Amino acid sequence: MLELTAAPLTASAFAPFGEVIDARTSDAFPINAGRTQRHHDLAKVETLGENAHALINIFVSQPITLPLELTFLERHPLGSQAFMPLHGERFIVVVAPRGDAIEPGEVRAFVTDGRQGVNYAAGTWHAINSVLEREGEFLVVDRGGEGDNCDEYPLAITVTLDE
Repeated sequence: MLELTAAPLTASAFAPFGEVIDARTSDAFPINAGRTQRHHDLAKVETLGENAHALINIFVSQPITLPLELTFLERHPLGSQAFMPLHGERFIVVVAPRGDAIEPGEVRAFVTDGRQGVNYAAGTWHAINSVLEREGEFLVVDRGGEGDNCDEYPLAITVTLDE
C-alpha cells in the first residue's frame, strides 16, 4: 500500500505532470472596452490522433472521505485533460509520470486551494476526480474523437492531508 500526504499544489512541483491553472499567477490584459480581464493561454490543450477534437464538459463530483483510498490510476494517452473548479472547490490531485508502468516512488499527491485547476499532460497517470468538503462542479477540457483514450493501472494508494 502506497501512503501519500497531499502537499500544497504549486506550478513548479506539478510541472512534470502538466500545468496548474490559476488566474492569480497568469498574464492578463483588458478586453471588452476594459470591462473584462482576459487571463490568457493558461494551459496547453493536447488532442492527438486522427479526427481528434477538444471537448468542453461540466463534471459534477461527490465529495470523498479521508483518507482517500484509491485502487488505480488512469491516463489519457491521446490528449490532455484539464479540471477547473467552478465554485472554489478544493480537490486532491494524485499523479505519476507518463510511461507504460507506474513506479510507486514517483507518485505524488497535491491539494488545491479551491481557486487552482490542473491540466494533466497527455499520458500522465492521475486519480479520479477527488473533491473535498462538498459536491463540486468542474469545467473539464479534454479530447474527443477516435481511439482508445483511457487506460487504468492497478495501484493501492492511501492519501491523507496535513490539516
